[in-house]
Amino acid sequence: MKKKFYITTAIDYVNSLPHIGTAYEKIGADVLARYKRLQGYDVHFQMGNDEHSVNVQKAAAAKGLTPKKYCDGMRKDFEKVWQQLHISYDGFIQTSESHHEQGVQKLFAILHKNGDIEKRPYEGWYCESCEAFYTEKDLVGGLCPNHKAKPKWLKEENYFFKLSKYQDAVHQHIRDNPQFILPEMRRNEILRFIEQEGLKDVSVSRSSFDWGIPLPMDPKHVVYVWFDALVNYMTAVGFGADTNKFKKWWPADVHVIGKDITRFHCVIWPAMLLAAGLPLPKTIFGHGFVYLKGEKMSKTLGNVVTPMDVIKTYGPDSLRYYLLRGSSFGQDGDFTWDDFIRRYNGDLANGLGNLVARTLGMIEQSLGGHLPLSSTEDSRFRGNDKSSVLKVLEGISAKVESALDAKNGDIEFHHALAAIWEGISAVDQYINENKPWKLSQIANSKLQNEKLQEVLGQSAEGIRIIATMLQPFLPSTAEKILKQLSAKKIQKGEALFPRIEEKIMSDQEPRTNQELLNIQDFAKLDLRVAQVLQAEKVEGADKLLKLQIDLGTEKRQIVAGIALHYPPEELVGKKIVIVANLEPAKIRGVTSNGMLLAASDTTVVSILTPLKDVAIGAKVK
Repeated sequence: MKKKFYITTAIDYVNSLPHIGTAYEKIGADVLARYKRLQGYDVHFQMGNDEHSVNVQKAAAAKGLTPKKYCDGMRKDFEKVWQQLHISYDGFIQTSESHHEQGVQKLFAILHKNGDIEKRPYEGWYCESCEAFYTEKDLVGGLCPNHKAKPKWLKEENYFFKLSKYQDAVHQHIRDNPQFILPEMRRNEILRFIEQEGLKDVSVSRSSFDWGIPLPMDPKHVVYVWFDALVNYMTAVGFGADTNKFKKWWPADVHVIGKDITRFHCVIWPAMLLAAGLPLPKTIFGHGFVYLKGEKMSKTLGNVVTPMDVIKTYGPDSLRYYLLRGSSFGQDGDFTWDDFIRRYNGDLANGLGNLVARTLGMIEQSLGGHLPLSSTEDSRFRGNDKSSVLKVLEGISAKVESALDAKNGDIEFHHALAAIWEGISAVDQYINENKPWKLSQIANSKLQNEKLQEVLGQSAEGIRIIATMLQPFLPSTAEKILKQLSAKKIQKGEALFPRIEEKIMSDQEPRTNQELLNIQDFAKLDLRVAQVLQAEKVEGADKLLKLQIDLGTEKRQIVAGIALHYPPEELVGKKIVIVANLEPAKIRGVTSNGMLLAASDTTVVSILTPLKDVAIGAKVK
C-alpha cells in the first residue's frame, strides 16, 4: 500500500477575495503535495473557507444576501483563483456544510461530557477582524497588533474550554516532539509563551449573533469561530460522518498556516485533541508573510496586490516562481514589481525559457525534429556513458529533496529552485562547450552525425530531468516542456516566458521608470556616519532590527530590515552610514528616525561602512 500524506492549509475568511499573502500559503502547500505525489505517496491536500463569523454576516447583509448564499458564491470565486494558480487540492470544505456542523458538535459534546467545557461570564478586548480576544499586553498602543484598529470591549456569558488544565501536557508534547512545530523559531515562540504567560481558559461560544453552529447542549449559543474552524481539519476527512475515511487520513502529516495564527494551532488545537483523546497532527508549519513595501498584505490596510494582477498578464507559474524563490517558507518575503520583473526576465525568460527554445530549435533545425533514440534505449544516457551534465543533474535532485524536507527545520523552496537553476546553467554550459550548431555545419560523416545526436540528445534529456523536477513548482510550464519533448516531431514552439520589455512595462501599472537626479537633488540627502550602540530584534518581525545609534551630536533609534543577515550582537560598535534627514516613520509599530544604507543582490545584504576610521557624525559626500 502507498504511504499516505495528509496536508492542510488554513481555511480562509470569505469577506473578501484572496491576496498574494493568501496565495503564498496555498502555493507552498501545493508544491509539497505535488512533490509527495511524485514520490509515490497517496496524498490528500485539503483547503477550504472559514464562514462562521460576524464579518461574514455583515458582508452578506451589505449585499442583501443570506450568509449561506453569500458564502456559496464566495466559494466559487475563491476556487476560481486557486484553479487559475493551479492549486491541486483534493478537498475543499465550507464550514457551513452539514457534515462539518455534525463533526463540530460531536467534538464539543465530547469535551463537555468530559468536564472540559463550562459556562461562565467573560469580558475583554475583542477584535472583530481577527475574531479573537486580546489581553492588554497583546495590544500595541491599545490597538490590535494585526489590524492596527482599536478592539471593542466585549462582555457576555460564554462557554469556556479549560485550556489551563492542559498546559503541562501541551508543553511536554512540544518539548518531546521537535518536529511538532516548525520552523524552530515558531516552536521557541510558543514554548516561551507557555512558560512566561501560562495558558488561560478560552471562550468557545458566542451568544451575540446567530450565524454559526449551535451548541449541542445550548442552542442559544453558537460555537466560537476559532473552535469551529480548527475542527475542519478532521471533518474534512470524515470526523463525525465517515469513520473509515477518518481512520485512513488522521492525524494530519502537516498543517500549513500563517505565523500569526500559531497560538490557535499550536496551543488551543492540541489541547482540544488531547482533551478528546484524539491523535495530534505530526507537524504544524508556520510560514512567513509576504510584504508589500514593508507591510503585510492586508485587506484592512487596503494595500492588496491580488494574485490575478500577476496571473492575467504573466501567467500563474511566474507568480509561483517569484513567491517561492525569494526566501525559505518559514521566513518573510517581499513583493515588489521591479524585483518580479527582474526575476521574470533573468531566471524565467533568459534562463529556463531560452534553454528550452535554443535546444528544441536546434533539434528541429539540425535533426528534423527527431531524436533517434530515447534515453531509456540508448546506452549513452545510462551508467558510465552518461555525460557529466546528466550526472550533475542527479546530484541536484538530491539537493531538491533535502531542501523540501521539513525535518531540516524549514522548507527551503528558494534553495530547491536555486539548485534546479544550477541544472539549467549546467545544461547551458554543456551546449556551449560542445557547440552543436558547429557540429551541424560539418556533420558530413556518420561519426559527426552521431556526435551531434548525442549532444542534442543529452541536452534534451537534461531538460526532461529539469522539467520533471519543476513539476511541483511550475506545473503548467513543466507540462508544456515534457509534451514538447515527447512529441513525434520536436518543435521549438512559442516562448515559455516572453520577455517583459520596457514598452510593455509602461503600459502596466507595476513599473515605475527610474528618474535621473541633478546634483541639487542629491545635495538634499544628509548622509552621516553613525555608530551602533545597541541592537535587538523587533518583536514579531523576522527581518527587522531596532538599532540605537550615536551620530556624535545626538543619539537616535532606527529600524533596519537586516535581521536575516546580521545577528544583533555583530552590529554593536560597528560604524554605519545612514540617511539622517528622513522624516521619522513607524515600522511595525516601532519609530525609526533615519535609514541605514546597505547593498544587496538576490542572496547577500551588506551594510555600508567606512573603510577608514572616520569620526562619528562625519558627512558622506
